[in-house]
Amino acid sequence: MTTVYSRMDPKLLGVADTLFMRVREATNDGVGITRESYGRGETVALNILFEYCTERGLDCTFDAGANLIIKLQAEPSGKIILIGSHLDSVPQGGNFDGLAGVIAGILILLHMKEAPKNQQRAIRVLALRGEESAWFGKAYMGSLALLGKLSTDDLNQQSRNTGQTLREAMTQLDIPISRIEQGDPLIDLSNIAAYLELHIEQGPIMVAREWPIASVSGIRGNIRHNRILCKGETGHSGAVPRWMRKDAVLACAELLSHLDEHWRVLQQMGMDLVMTCGIFSTNPASHALSVIPGEVHFSFEVRSQSDSTLEQFYQLMRNECQEIARSRGVEFVFDRKLYTAPALMDPCWVEKLSTACKELGIVSEVVPSGAGHDAAVFANAGVPSGMIFIRNEFGSHNPHEAMNLEDFFLGVQALNLAVSY
Repeated sequence: MTTVYSRMDPKLLGVADTLFMRVREATNDGVGITRESYGRGETVALNILFEYCTERGLDCTFDAGANLIIKLQAEPSGKIILIGSHLDSVPQGGNFDGLAGVIAGILILLHMKEAPKNQQRAIRVLALRGEESAWFGKAYMGSLALLGKLSTDDLNQQSRNTGQTLREAMTQLDIPISRIEQGDPLIDLSNIAAYLELHIEQGPIMVAREWPIASVSGIRGNIRHNRILCKGETGHSGAVPRWMRKDAVLACAELLSHLDEHWRVLQQMGMDLVMTCGIFSTNPASHALSVIPGEVHFSFEVRSQSDSTLEQFYQLMRNECQEIARSRGVEFVFDRKLYTAPALMDPCWVEKLSTACKELGIVSEVVPSGAGHDAAVFANAGVPSGMIFIRNEFGSHNPHEAMNLEDFFLGVQALNLAVSY
């Protein structure tokens, strides 16, 4: 039964190529791909998939969260397996991040449509809005809203481009804000058997080890600040001696140097940890070659698969800020602390996806995900969840993502096999 169920028509690879091309052309910004969360590019991508799938005889609707649901016209009975991912991107990003997971689900539905005798499970594709934190400073907005876990503070987060709040952006799409504020789930979790997600790997491990596909063990959580302000005192670069300076840049440089050393030590102790300061800037209105910088704003992010490691490193950061503020005469001002919990994938689905890889002749190991994914939200809500990674050259969150379509199709077939076990 498994062998018959997994035999997918190679022509489906052409369907994938067509969909990737259509969405790329419609959301290209001249450098990369831009599909802003709850904005134009994301909506364009959703509409392209809606129109294509409707033409192919699939049933397409938008749910209460303005996410796209795709299913068979005649759906098998029983609890539903969701195959999903997101359609938004970072600014000037790549075309495969998120989109690959949605197209994978579409291919499986088209395969089932042509082979109704093998329709053992009810499968729906979930094309989610708002996974990327790049736009509103908050990740997983679409899936959190669906599960009733998006807070009022989250809804008040502002867009990096327009200043529009997430609440305003959602209201424009007729999403029921009152239900979200009340913590009312927009989806019936009791009817969901599992959430599965295919995604490109966003790091170099699988390319280095020559693994085309691999099952995922878990997803790192994170603690973030979108903006930390270090306030010192401006002065003439030639007239103020070192002992009288309140140099914000040197204060931040000392902070980051100390944090890098803490990171090194904790990693040597076997702790899973990565830290990033992705934004770092003096005030463009007043900075100059001959001015002692009195103000620096920067971002902070720490990721780990361990809650205790996240909190330990965060407290180290806050303690370092206190000490440097005292010794250098500066002040650190923090915006809202953002927390996303780590998540483990369901062991049964990890095993099913690993078995499917082996059945396809793929030698690989189970890998952790350093990047965040909507699967973490479903897993932490108690929904059995699984992920499969596709190797991808040149990293992610940039225009140079280079997923091979043959690798992608192997991942689709592994996912299709796993749901048949």
